[in-house]
Amino acid sequence: MAAFLSGATMMGCFVVTVFFWRFWQRTADRLFAWFALSFFLLGMERLGIALTNAYEPTTPWIYLIRIAAFALIALAIIEKSRSRTLD
Repeated sequence: MAAFLSGATMMGCFVVTVFFWRFWQRTADRLFAWFALSFFLLGMERLGIALTNAYEPTTPWIYLIRIAAFALIALAIIEKSRSRTLD
């Protein structure tokens, strides 16, 4: 059941990636590109969890991908906020 839920979450992350990528292509706003990349990383993290059965707390290394994705989101928001204050 956990593998099924990881697969569903992975699929959702990849769908969101495609949406943000399309928004980036329409608007050329880098915020959407950063969000697309971060959701792609979250989907890859879920794929890694499903393939390696990393549901145990003894395998925390896979969650470093999640930290990187959230750091990208934070950096994208900070970059967008700074660009608005400079305009």
